[in-house]
Amino acid sequence: MPVLTRLIPSPLVVDIRPGALDDLGCVLADERISHSGRLAVAVSGGSGARLRERITPSLPGATWYEVGGGTLDDAVRLASDIKAGHYDAVVGLGGGKIIDCAKFAAARVGLPLVAVPTNLAHDGLCSPVATLDNDAGRGSYGVPNPIAVVIDLDVIREAPVRFVRAGIGDAVSNISAIADWELANRVKGERIDGLAAAMARQAGEAVLRHPGGIGDNDFLQVLAEALVLSGIAMSVSGDSRPSSGACHEINHAFDLLFPKRAAAHGEQCGLGAAFAMYLRGAHEESAYMAEVLRRHGLPVLPEEIGFTPDEFVRVVEFAPETRPGRYTILEHLDLKTEQIKDIYADYVKAIGS
Repeated sequence: MPVLTRLIPSPLVVDIRPGALDDLGCVLADERISHSGRLAVAVSGGSGARLRERITPSLPGATWYEVGGGTLDDAVRLASDIKAGHYDAVVGLGGGKIIDCAKFAAARVGLPLVAVPTNLAHDGLCSPVATLDNDAGRGSYGVPNPIAVVIDLDVIREAPVRFVRAGIGDAVSNISAIADWELANRVKGERIDGLAAAMARQAGEAVLRHPGGIGDNDFLQVLAEALVLSGIAMSVSGDSRPSSGACHEINHAFDLLFPKRAAAHGEQCGLGAAFAMYLRGAHEESAYMAEVLRRHGLPVLPEEIGFTPDEFVRVVEFAPETRPGRYTILEHLDLKTEQIKDIYADYVKAIGS
């Protein structure tokens, strides 16, 4: 009998540890990534630019490109700039916007992408998706996984603490997303990719159950690994299902209804996950998730990110419209305004103030 397997799209190198940035040159010298040393390095004007002086000596063949923001136009411009350079690979050095611009640009010109994030704000650092602002608001674009991911925990510790907190919310929301996927399987017969679900669930649980905090290297290691695994889980399943359910629909609704007031992606996803768990009747799990999010300084009530209860009710009511075709607890319950108000009041009582 032949042994049947499948190939899993994943990075050749995942290096997560304190001081990892000092060995970036060695990672890039791998002939599977760059045989000539000719690299296009995309950086922001912030965290990436500050690291340029430190990294430049180890990348003598690199050309540096400063990216202005995280828009589709920025990404297209970057692709145009690097197209004529005859590079081996593109390196994205900076926050999520720069990584996504570099992902899109690398895919557009057919080059591998090395992701070197300077914060852990969300699971996009290793996902097959680039999220970019466009004329219609914000779009998600399919791209290949990074060929390598290098995360220096010393650099992560220097990032604003809010970015690390946001990553916690995004990772923990996997648990709610998988529950939605299982619901869609039971009710709609939607196929579950068991490997993708296992990877995403365990990534979320590892962060949720870890006793440490954002000041601990052990915890940051687990968080970084969880975000990388979440990205790979999306590649395995071929879509964002393992990490995106009602929690992300609520996040998108915040972004669309209140674009100038929306909080960080991971903050809104964590809040959405705790509320979605309550909606599905998992009250103890919801309360525990809320307790952990609070311990890490994350919001669990809309008032904590500047929204009124009535605005949150509007967000929850609108959320299913953000992902047509995706079946979650929100579509399953099909709640009306007054029902959402009543359930939200019960949720507030259940998790305490």
